[in-house]
Amino acid sequence: MARFLIAFDKFKNSLSAQHACQLAGESITRKHPQAEIDLCPLTDGGEGFGEILTDSVGGTWQIHQVTGPRGKSIEAGWGWVTPAKIPALVGKYFPAGQSLALLEMAAASGLAALPSAERDPWQTQTIGVGELLLAATAAGAGAILLGIGGSATNDLGLGALQALGLQALDGRNQFVPFSSPIHWPRIAAFSGGLPRALPPLFIACDVENPLLGEKGAAAIYGPQKGLRAADVEKLDAEARRIAGLMAEFFQKDSNLAETPGAGAAGGLAFGLLCAANARLLPGAGLVFDWLDVVSRLQKADYVITGEGRFDASSLSGKGPGRLAELALHHGKKVHVFAGAVADDLPVPAGMHLEAITPQDYPLERALREAGVLLQKAVAETTLW
Repeated sequence: MARFLIAFDKFKNSLSAQHACQLAGESITRKHPQAEIDLCPLTDGGEGFGEILTDSVGGTWQIHQVTGPRGKSIEAGWGWVTPAKIPALVGKYFPAGQSLALLEMAAASGLAALPSAERDPWQTQTIGVGELLLAATAAGAGAILLGIGGSATNDLGLGALQALGLQALDGRNQFVPFSSPIHWPRIAAFSGGLPRALPPLFIACDVENPLLGEKGAAAIYGPQKGLRAADVEKLDAEARRIAGLMAEFFQKDSNLAETPGAGAAGGLAFGLLCAANARLLPGAGLVFDWLDVVSRLQKADYVITGEGRFDASSLSGKGPGRLAELALHHGKKVHVFAGAVADDLPVPAGMHLEAITPQDYPLERALREAGVLLQKAVAETTLW
């Protein structure tokens, strides 16, 4: 009896990781009814992070109304995991004997929540992330794990910090009520502070970008969030000024902005490092430990993985590429299915890589039919 480990990440704007795994599993079961199927959805810290990790250990899922990235009220979920359910492999990261809240910034301040016309990092903020942090704190979390992929923002986490109690002041010591960068020119100082009860905060992050400069948040990620090329330097300059004020207020080293990962999620990582003494954890490694991926792939005869687009970044630490390399190391047969595959991608020996989308498909159709295309590709594969 063949054993299959099916571990997809999401197909962005099309299939969740869970749905992709389910569809591939159904396709294999129809072809091999006796096959043993192990579904293991992957996450990069963005959409699905909290739900995937919570569901994998039988935690509970909660829904809160929070402030979305452009100020509208939206529903955002977060997970609750009791100490007994925290996987042993990740226990080294978190306080022993404490419940863990699993949050994802994408649920509250994610790019996917906004239509293209509303994507503008001058206007977006992370207030909803702060509201989730407050909810987890009020529920009695012993620690909080926050995934920060999929951001729509570049506000240095000021929105989250304002929700937690930080206040921005103008030159006349008047409160500045909005944290989005369009209002930053009014900010001259900070007051207030965070709740003393805020539990230890851990950030799952594989991004190594600093906050500022040519490899910083605005330059690298701003354009995909709607930032005009002509505004990159302006936003970066304002971020430099605000970051200096934040570091001074929280009595942190001015070089904190240069920390690898400080630019993640539009500087949300920097804000939480600065104000909440957050700790950055290696996202992919933590997810693999949480899901016990190595043990599960060792039991498999075939490893099936993939995501919406497989490119050089996939082979540089992202979930599907990392899984494929681990599987090859353990002598497993690996097949990667992706919506699209980058041209001239160096594929390791033993890895079978397949684009499921026909070349003549327009993007809109490919996104709409991704589920059908994935099932068809899996069913027609001759490797099993």
